[in-house]
Amino acid sequence: MKRQDKADRIGAMLEELYPETPIPLDHTDPYTLLIAVLLSAQSTDKKVNEITPGLFARADTPQAMMRLSVDEIARLIRQIGLAPTKAKNIYKLSTDLVERHGGLVPADIEALEALAGVGHKTASVVMAQAFGVPAFPVDTHIHRLAARWGLSSGRNVETTERDLKGLFPKEGWNRLHLQIIYFGREHCPARHHDLSTCPICSWAATKKRMAEEAKNNKSKRARR
Repeated sequence: MKRQDKADRIGAMLEELYPETPIPLDHTDPYTLLIAVLLSAQSTDKKVNEITPGLFARADTPQAMMRLSVDEIARLIRQIGLAPTKAKNIYKLSTDLVERHGGLVPADIEALEALAGVGHKTASVVMAQAFGVPAFPVDTHIHRLAARWGLSSGRNVETTERDLKGLFPKEGWNRLHLQIIYFGREHCPARHHDLSTCPICSWAATKKRMAEEAKNNKSKRARR
C-alpha cells in the first residue's frame, strides 16, 4: 500500500475514533498553555495537570511569574522532571515576554522558539492550539507511530514532521496531531506492543517492522 493510501485510511479511522480533540493539558490562555507544554517535556500530561493548579494559583501571567524567585517556581513544580532547569526557563521566558512582547505570548513561531526552554515542538503546539495556526507538532510518540505505520522513514523528528505535512491536508493538522496522541495512548504504546493486534499497525506496518518489534519485545521479556 502506498504511503498516501495509508495516510488517507489512517486519517479516516482517527476521525471516526476521535471526533472531539480536547487539549490534554489544562490551561486558560496562551501563556498558561505555553507553561504547561514546557513542563510536559519528559513528564506526563497527567502529572502536569496535577502540578499547574498550584503554580497558576500563585502566578498565571508573565508579570506575576516574574515576582516569584526561581527557587519558588522550582518548589511549586518540584514533582516534575527537570524541575530546576524548567524553573529557570519559566522565569526567563516570563521576563522576556514582559520586556520584549508587552507581556503577551507572540503568535509567531520564530519568536516563540527564541524564548527560554521553548523548542520547535513546544512552539508548534502553542501556534496550533492557542492561535489556531496550522502546525504539526511531532513529539517522540508521534515520531514512533509514523515510523511504525510506514508514513515516514523515522530518521528524525524533522523528517517525520515534513513527511506528515505532505501526506495530510493542512486544515486537519491541528486535530490530527492530537488524534494520533490519543490513539497512541489507547492502542499503540511504546513498549510491549503487539503490532499484529493493533487497529492500525496490524495492516499499516510492514512485516519487517512487525518482526523487529516482536523480537525486541521477546528480548526485553527474557532480560527481566
